[in-house]
Amino acid sequence: MNRRISNNIATSVFILCAVVMIATLVYLLGYILTNGFAEIDWSFLSSNSSSFQEGGGIKNQLWNSFYILMMTMLFSVPLGVLGGIYLAEYSKPGKITNVIRTSVEVLSSLPSIVVGMFGLLVFVQYMGLGYSIIAGALALTVFNLPVIVRVTEDSIRSIPLKQKNASLALGITHWHTVKTVLVPAAFPGILTGVILSAGRVFGEAAALLFTAGLSTPNLNFTNWNPFESTSPLNPFRSAETLSVHIWKVNSQGIMPDVLEIANGSAAVLIIFVLIFNLSARIIGGFIFAKISGKK
Repeated sequence: MNRRISNNIATSVFILCAVVMIATLVYLLGYILTNGFAEIDWSFLSSNSSSFQEGGGIKNQLWNSFYILMMTMLFSVPLGVLGGIYLAEYSKPGKITNVIRTSVEVLSSLPSIVVGMFGLLVFVQYMGLGYSIIAGALALTVFNLPVIVRVTEDSIRSIPLKQKNASLALGITHWHTVKTVLVPAAFPGILTGVILSAGRVFGEAAALLFTAGLSTPNLNFTNWNPFESTSPLNPFRSAETLSVHIWKVNSQGIMPDVLEIANGSAAVLIIFVLIFNLSARIIGGFIFAKISGKK
């Protein structure tokens, strides 16, 4: 077999794999959106869920998903960005750095159900937070932190070395160079990674089953006191998210329209995850074009 034939065979195999993956993705998205999009209306998005009656919505679950996402990013983004800066600019080869890198790799490969069990043991029971939004956010921070660390480190390392050396040659300190040169230049990549990780967190269910809980109180959206039990901003209440709601409806639902609720909820979840992914591409490309002067 000559090189041209082997090259054509390898190319054909790669193209076939790409076509199979794209076709599978299109089929799944099409199936979910086709079955669920017809169920989405303002009443479905703005009404409370029901345990046994027909016509329930996803208002509280949708709010809980965004609230837990916000809390998670509040914890994970500063820690992840600072950790990535440390690994890219300050860490020196040695045992400590190897331990940190190994820890990041291990955390990034953990199944979400394991993170959920860890959160149940540490945050729910040991720290006494109970099934709550803050316990779920802390568990998702453990789940999300390695992604942001790696994205930040790779974005900073991708900046040309001469750009950093030019700043240092002017007598600017290392930290000031990192703050005013490297981080702004790496910002498009960091932002893209953060938005993509937000979409990943938004659709997470397994880790929240054991930390945020399977129920949510009837929230009073006129009461924004975070210390009230029915306040949407109370971080210490249980919170059933949209992804958990889908699992619960499919496994335990007894409503007459259980299939319609599950399909509509899944379609809403997919739409928001797609929005996160598309926004990451568009915003990251726009900011990169602005910084690089291509626009």
